Amino acid sequence: MALKTGSGALVPPFLVMDVIAAANAIAATPAAADRRVIRMEVGQPGQGAPAGVRAAVTAAMQTTEPMGYTEALGRADLRARIAAHYADWYDLALPAGRIAVTSGASAGFPLAFLAAFEAGDRIALATPCYPPYLNIMTALGIQPVLLPATAETGFQPTVAMLETMDPPPDGLLIASPANPTGSMLSPDDLASLARYCHANGIRLISDEIYHGLTYGKAAVTAASFSPSAIIINSFSKYFSMTGWRVGWMVVPDDLIRPVECLAQNFFICAPHISQTAAFAAFDCHAELQSRHAGYTRSRALLLDALPRAGFDRLSPADGAFYLYADISGTLQDSADFCRSLLHDQHIAATPGHDFDPARGGDFVRFSYCAAEADIVEAIHRLVDN
Repeated sequence: MALKTGSGALVPPFLVMDVIAAANAIAATPAAADRRVIRMEVGQPGQGAPAGVRAAVTAAMQTTEPMGYTEALGRADLRARIAAHYADWYDLALPAGRIAVTSGASAGFPLAFLAAFEAGDRIALATPCYPPYLNIMTALGIQPVLLPATAETGFQPTVAMLETMDPPPDGLLIASPANPTGSMLSPDDLASLARYCHANGIRLISDEIYHGLTYGKAAVTAASFSPSAIIINSFSKYFSMTGWRVGWMVVPDDLIRPVECLAQNFFICAPHISQTAAFAAFDCHAELQSRHAGYTRSRALLLDALPRAGFDRLSPADGAFYLYADISGTLQDSADFCRSLLHDQHIAATPGHDFDPARGGDFVRFSYCAAEADIVEAIHRLVDN
């Protein structure tokens, strides 16, 4: 008799991880010694944790502190510091009791979905989007309802889209700035969506992990407009701490205890040493702003060069560190295009299939959070070859 497999066995792969593996394999070949692989496939800041974070961790490791379990929702001092961050950046007073420290934003999504929804519920979200949204929902028996977005709506959902849905969704997931497009909701549009959802019993989940990485547009938090919204954020992107696996949620009052119980049973707590590092990260804004200036320069270089390389239809790139390029003019599927780009030019990029099941074959995502010198070299290869 064959053994059963669970619903998780049906979850599709996160294709960027396959690109990473292929890029690693090429980087290990003798050919890469002469022409190294430039990594534009993943949203991982190239410089690692700020100096102040590393110093704080070094100091902590010299003490006798056991670095054991913390409370499931995180260390009290870190939760208070995150709440202070909302006062600093958004002029918003949040009680520390509404903050939950998580094992990265990746842990925040299943906590949010399980605390706020039941199997069979429907969550609307615009495509293109970050693929684990869909894959986690599918694994949990929640139905994602895709809203194909275009440049005309800034690759974002609108209240008008929600008004046409019958029945209305149980939830709406938004991201601003968004992955893969870098697009952002204006403060007025975000306020309209948040207030519409709250008034109509639609649970809003706002992915804000790229806050701090914007280019001329202000980032606002959905928590300013809705007491029922769930906010998910992370130390991975602006704070450059991907491997530390620490993030946070702003949780509505009615979900604090459910999120706490889920966290207790799933993860116990975020790693204690990572919470120490996260606390120190809030004192590193000067270094982090310098890195942001580097992303700004790399973005400008690519916005100038990619059209000269034949990529003249690009996403708005208001925030984050991605450019989403329409490659339909090449008459190649994006998976084939990225495979050729990696093997011929030693540039790793991500095919759009990851982000849009229906239209992804026409798009490629380029990340520009690598070192500026790498971006310059990538431009040379793209334009001159």
